[in-house]
Amino acid sequence: MSDFRQGASADPLGPRAGGRPQPIEMPEWLRPLGHVGGVSARGRLVFLAGQLGWDERSRIVGPDLVSQARQALRNVVSLLERAGAAPQHITHMTWYLTRPDEYERHLPAIAIAYSELIGREFPPMTTVAVNSLMCADACIAIDATAVVGDDA
Repeated sequence: MSDFRQGASADPLGPRAGGRPQPIEMPEWLRPLGHVGGVSARGRLVFLAGQLGWDERSRIVGPDLVSQARQALRNVVSLLERAGAAPQHITHMTWYLTRPDEYERHLPAIAIAYSELIGREFPPMTTVAVNSLMCADACIAIDATAVVGDDA
């Protein structure tokens, strides 16, 4: 059985969970940077399609990855709010990047945008380098899954 780093329990979603996803980590593994290894959650599921860095008129906000990442994160937060959820309900994110080298170079600026929009929530994340996205000017798409707790 896995050990839950924030208080081992047979039921990681016991009374102290408060409807929030609970981290799953292996104490003998190195902690991943910028996210947790997994989460466990109960409640209503919210699935978001890959959000591009475009505005309400479907226009890409700028040519650079940082501005597109900021807008894609805004779009994630807006859709979560529309679904009655918030960043703390995110249980997984996937980032699709057409310019992984630019991502590495600008990670501090992307991290600032992330913290301003998502906060100190670090759900499991997967980052994937892709050749292109369906919108030719897009260099990032972010999809997310969230679980709104039964008591939320």
